[in-house]
Amino acid sequence: MVDASAFAPGHNLALTPGKVVHRNALMELIQYTPTTEQVHRTPLLILPPWINKYYILDMRPKNSMIRYLVEQGFTVFVVSWKNPDASMDAIGIEDYMDLGPLEASDVACAITGSPSVNVMGYCIGGVLLTLTLAVLAAKGDKRFNAASFMVSPQDFSRIGDTAVFMGEPTLDLVEQQMMERGYLDSREMSNMFSLLRSNDLIWANVVNNYLLGNKPPAFDLLYWNSDGTRMTRAAHSWYLRNTYVENNLIKPGKIRLKGEPIDLGRIHQDTYAVGCEKDHIVPWDAAWRITQLFGGSVRYVLASSGHVAGIINPPGGKGAYRAREDGAAAGSPEEWLQGADRHEGSWWPDWVSWLSSRSGRKGKPPPFGSKQHPPLADAPGAYVLEK
Repeated sequence: MVDASAFAPGHNLALTPGKVVHRNALMELIQYTPTTEQVHRTPLLILPPWINKYYILDMRPKNSMIRYLVEQGFTVFVVSWKNPDASMDAIGIEDYMDLGPLEASDVACAITGSPSVNVMGYCIGGVLLTLTLAVLAAKGDKRFNAASFMVSPQDFSRIGDTAVFMGEPTLDLVEQQMMERGYLDSREMSNMFSLLRSNDLIWANVVNNYLLGNKPPAFDLLYWNSDGTRMTRAAHSWYLRNTYVENNLIKPGKIRLKGEPIDLGRIHQDTYAVGCEKDHIVPWDAAWRITQLFGGSVRYVLASSGHVAGIINPPGGKGAYRAREDGAAAGSPEEWLQGADRHEGSWWPDWVSWLSSRSGRKGKPPPFGSKQHPPLADAPGAYVLEK
């Protein structure tokens, strides 16, 4: 699919300067170098999907969301997930919560001195964030301030083209493979997504590479797409059954995690959510459902393009987005769309404006790490390099 020798994280991808300030069995936490004299008091923690490498958010300087956020005066922390192996077979969804957003938020607060953090979840990282916020709401824990969700589903009644792979025979096969290996191989996930766009991701390569004898292209997004991660058996099995199969997230009290019933209506954080018009993985009207499921104020924005290109769309490029400025509640995605205004350009400045108003006053940047959390390595760290 791609010239694998053309790219490497830390060489010509994932170049935003920073330090790994914490490492556990499941993630490295990267704190990025400030580029402004003053930064907002409340830091931003980013939770990428654990089924991909985090550097989709830090590809090259011109399209790096992380670099852009740092340039806007935010102290940015990003979770870089470990690529699991067979020894991590029993790592479950609660472990992802404990070792991911909960531990990362503790470290971010300790380093910056802030009592809370803002948080963003991308795709499946947003599902983990949803579960975490619901658990913390039940416990009365207010460590997370404002929350942002990028193409992240909560209601799985409409799951896009992936529905074709979610029948019981396919899930039985996936679980059998995971039992044998202790994980789901990244190639299985990659094959599924390639089949969803077979003309572009399979047959175009057959023609170019095999029939015409050409070299695969050197394309950064395709390199990232091919640089997949494995998934632990316990966590992925729980995820598939409770989301795609049974759609339990939207059923109050159906799921219990860390001893608490999950009820999305108890999540009252100010929320910013993005869907994408041509998303074939998380349809935009499925992403819109967060406006009805959460108990707090939700600003929903509809970006042009698809699941990746609609999110990685920096200012100065193509694209547009829609948003409702009247503040009126909509009873359906169609009603929301009728009242939404179209804006040319990237939605990133709109998000930054929203986030800035919820990030406190600006002051001197915090130090890199602390005595308890000293810098361990330069970004992008070690976990992102694991094959």
